[in-house]
Amino acid sequence: MLVTRAEIADLIPHSGAMCLLDGVLQWDVRRIRCVSRSHRAGNNPLRAEGRLPAVCGIEYAAQAMAVHGSLVRKAVGKPRRGLLASVRNVTCSRDRLDDLEDDLIVEAELEAGDGNRVMYRFVLRAGEVEVLSGRAAVVLDAAGAAG
Repeated sequence: MLVTRAEIADLIPHSGAMCLLDGVLQWDVRRIRCVSRSHRAGNNPLRAEGRLPAVCGIEYAAQAMAVHGSLVRKAVGKPRRGLLASVRNVTCSRDRLDDLEDDLIVEAELEAGDGNRVMYRFVLRAGEVEVLSGRAAVVLDAAGAAG
């Protein structure tokens, strides 16, 4: 594992059970591939009535994007905070994540970006099954720009 769960928690603003990713398997300046087992955890904070809807996979993807941005920026300066501005073309092949036996593999690929915005394509898989995919736009340093 290139980056552990503890290291991920230092890179993103999520902590405790809300840090959904268990590790980074691969990354470069364009892509990241993460693993997670938290979809099976009974204390997953995204569960509702004991179930984890597949659409919650968007949060897994958002955390992978945040980790990617932090890893890339860490080499060149201070990581920037981002705000998930929109998701598009989201496709779910399952209703739930909590009933998947395999670990989740969360992949994100940077498609475009400038100094203030980035666009990622993301895919979540469990084994050979593509569970969720889509695109996401992230506004960087959104909180700082508002204040």
